[in-house]
Amino acid sequence: MPRHLIREIDRIKEMLRGLGKRVQERAHWAVSAIERRDATLGLRIIDTDMEINHLEVDVEEECLKTLALHQPMASDLRFIVAALKINNELERIADLAVNIAERAVFLSTKEKLDIPFNFPGMADKALEMLEKSLESLFSGDTTLAHQVLVMDDEVDSINREMYDKVKDGVRKHPESVDQLIHYLSISRHLERIADHATNIAEDVIYMTDGEIVRHRAEDYRKSEGK
Repeated sequence: MPRHLIREIDRIKEMLRGLGKRVQERAHWAVSAIERRDATLGLRIIDTDMEINHLEVDVEEECLKTLALHQPMASDLRFIVAALKINNELERIADLAVNIAERAVFLSTKEKLDIPFNFPGMADKALEMLEKSLESLFSGDTTLAHQVLVMDDEVDSINREMYDKVKDGVRKHPESVDQLIHYLSISRHLERIADHATNIAEDVIYMTDGEIVRHRAEDYRKSEGK
């Protein structure tokens, strides 16, 4: 591999690492803002969203420049293609963190409802998936990436349970419909974070092994469950 291309790929890796660290940080902040009903922290996440957007654009431009100047092939080309996709996934996760932060700001003005939402369990799973997908990206450990694929079903299951709890909550607390809808939104946003983490894991497997698992992830999860 030409030295110039090695330097460009190393630069893209470092840029992705920096973006991933900031996105992961904001996802944790968003969960904390909900748990603590912290409007100040929620507003901080919202106010810093443009920083993530700028970083995402910088990574994309660097990838496109490397494609144009070096015309990489084989594993180098797979890396650039995967980096472009992962870059987009990370920006979307940051957007979801902002959405959760907005819900935190609203809920901070309301009395806490006594409804058995499994928010901590769902948040922990989604954040663990994000952490493992990023760790697999920077370590090249596809075992971690495969673990993320398996975990996605668990988050989906908790999200479905949340719908049932919200319906029950509306019957018991009709005066709190607005709050319940916000809780439902939080659940959906966490489920989407898990989906994007899964997409990153699938891209890591493609980047590392050259294997496309996106349309076979369900078969893999079933085999792991045996």
